[in-house]
Amino acid sequence: MNIAGRPIGAEHPPYVIAELGVNHDGSVERAEALVDAAAEAGADAVKLQLFDAERLMSRASKLAAYQQAAGESDPILMLKRLQLDIDQMKRVVARARARRVHAIVTVFSVELVNDAERLGWDAYKTASPDIIHKPLLDALCATGRPLIVSTGASTLDEVVRCRAWLESARDRLAFLQCVSSYPVPAGSEALGGVRALMAALDTPVGYSDHTTGEGTGREAVALGACVLEKHMTYNRRAAGPDHAASMEREGMARYIALSREGARARAGMPRAGAGDRAGKSVLECEQDVRRVSRQSIVVRRDLPAGHVLTREDLTFKRPGTGLPPFMLGEVLGRRLARAAEGDMPLVAEWLGG
Repeated sequence: MNIAGRPIGAEHPPYVIAELGVNHDGSVERAEALVDAAAEAGADAVKLQLFDAERLMSRASKLAAYQQAAGESDPILMLKRLQLDIDQMKRVVARARARRVHAIVTVFSVELVNDAERLGWDAYKTASPDIIHKPLLDALCATGRPLIVSTGASTLDEVVRCRAWLESARDRLAFLQCVSSYPVPAGSEALGGVRALMAALDTPVGYSDHTTGEGTGREAVALGACVLEKHMTYNRRAAGPDHAASMEREGMARYIALSREGARARAGMPRAGAGDRAGKSVLECEQDVRRVSRQSIVVRRDLPAGHVLTREDLTFKRPGTGLPPFMLGEVLGRRLARAAEGDMPLVAEWLGG
C-alpha cells in the first residue's frame, strides 16, 4: 500500500497520522494551527472528520458516556458546534499541502462522499463504528483512493467480513486495531489485536491509539503495526469530548520519535500465526460506543403500515439499535407490518413476512 507515493509496510518507518478530529472546536483557524503543530511534531498526515450532524444523528441518538463526562448534554448540538463543512475544510487541506503533510478524512455519511471528492484527499479512513456500514465502505472504495479501516469495538469475524467486502481495493487497504474508549483505561490497550489482524488479513495493519501514553505506539510498532493514528490537540484540558484522549505538540513529537524506535524492535518479531487470532475481541469499555456510535438503517419520514420500502425511504444514522446498514438489500422491497416512525432506526418488528 502507498499513500501519495509514500510506501507503507513492515519494511518502512511507521506512517503516523495526527487525528485532528473535532479538537479544532469548529474553528478553521484552530484547525490550521493544529496542522502546523502536527507538521512540526513530525507527523506524516493529518486527519479530519467530515460529517453533518443532522445527517448522522437520528431522533434516537444519545451521547456516549465519555461525551457526557466531558460536559456535553445533547448529541446533535454537540456535533453542530464541532463540524466543519467541505468549503471550510478546503482551507485546512491547503495548509496541509503547504506544510507537506498528507490530508486524510473520515466521511461519516454516504451522501457526503461526492462532496469529499472535491478536495482530492490523499486517503480516506472509516471510523470504527462504520465497519458494518457496507454502503459507506462501498462508496469510499469506489473513489479509487487508499482506504484505512478502523476496527474498534468489533469482533474478528466482523473485520474479516469487512475485508471481503473491500476485495476490489486490496492493494490500497490497511486495517487498524483500535480500542473504542476515550481515553483507553490502563490495562485495556489490547495491543494483541495488532497480531490478530496480521494473522487474519493480507493487508498492512496498524494501531489507532486512544491511550494517554507516549510509548504505546512504540509497543504497537514493535508488534508489527506500520500505521499509527493518534489524536492531537492544542490543550488536553480544553472543554470538548476528545481533548483528554489527545496529545499536544510536544507529546506528539515524543510519541512519533518513540514509535520509530519500535520499528527497530519489529525486525526480530516472528510472523503472526493462527494462535494470534484470539487477540481481537470487544472489550467491556467499548460496549457503550459500539451501541451509541454504530449506524442503523433509518426511516426518513413517517410511513404507514403496508408501505413497500424503497431506497428513497431509507438512510443511515446513529445509533446502532436498528437493523445494520449491510442489511439494506434484504430490507428493500419489504412491506411494513406496522407504521414506521420517521427519523428512527428501522427494527425487525416493523417488517412483515
